[in-house]
This record gives sequence, structure tokens and C-alpha cells, in this order.
Amino acid sequence: MRAGGVHATVRERDESILAVLRALRGLGDALDRMHGAMGEGMDMNQTDLRALRMMVERESRGEIVSPHDLARHLRISTASTSKLLDRLELAGHVERRPHPSDGRARIVVLTEHSRRTFFTHFGEHLETMGRIAREYSKPELATIAKFLRDMAGALDPR
Repeated sequence: MRAGGVHATVRERDESILAVLRALRGLGDALDRMHGAMGEGMDMNQTDLRALRMMVERESRGEIVSPHDLARHLRISTASTSKLLDRLELAGHVERRPHPSDGRARIVVLTEHSRRTFFTHFGEHLETMGRIAREYSKPELATIAKFLRDMAGALDPR
């Protein structure tokens, strides 16, 4: 291989990496716009919406959510978490209940109203994203999922 060929290969890889990073930035921008529209449609701020998204995700995995879990996920104080839960409870999105195994602790659960409202606003997007994902093979999806997890971990190490 000629010396120019090696440089051309490196340059092509760098251009490919830049194209992926630009696409990732575009995805981030699209997600920001979608979440902004969802927040407006549900008449809530972005922190409240992030709390609901976290709870929907945890619920789908069969996990319970404590106020402490929310505070840690959202990176807000316990006082801010209490105010957030007051707002969400007043709007009919969450209920605070006793912890199933620790009588001193509380958990937070989504209401049916919240699930319906959330999926009314997010369901169409989820269906579209699922349709696009089904165009890829199982190995391709595994690679994409690993890439996105790695990028998320690089941007937000926990």
C-alpha cells in the first residue's frame, strides 16, 4: 500500500467518525425538541418530564422508585424532590405509597392517568422509532445499543 493510501484510510475513518458524531448531535437535538413538545403538551417542566420518563423506564423493568432514587437520577436536592413530587401528585401523575418491605420508607408510583397521558404524547414517537429499529438485524442492533450505552457513559458517568 502506498503511503498516501494509509493517510487516505485514516482520513476516511476520521470523516466517518465525524459523520457519526454529527448524527448523534442531530439525534440529541431531535430528542430535546421532542421532549420540549411533550412537556408543553403535558403542561409540565423538563425536570418533571424527566422524572416521569425515569419512572416509566423503571416500572417497565419491574423496579420500584423511591424519592431518593428520583433525587439521585435528576441530581436535585431532597427539598426540590419533595416540591417536584408535590406538583406531580397535585397534577394526578404520581402517588406516594408505603414501601412494600420497609414500613418507614415511601415509594412513588405512576397513576393510570400519568401512563395514559405519557403514552398519548410519546406513543407515536415510540412506534416510529420501533419501525426504524426493525430495519436492522439483531447483530446490528446489538452494536448500535453498545455504541449508544458507551456514548451515554462517556457523557454522563455515574
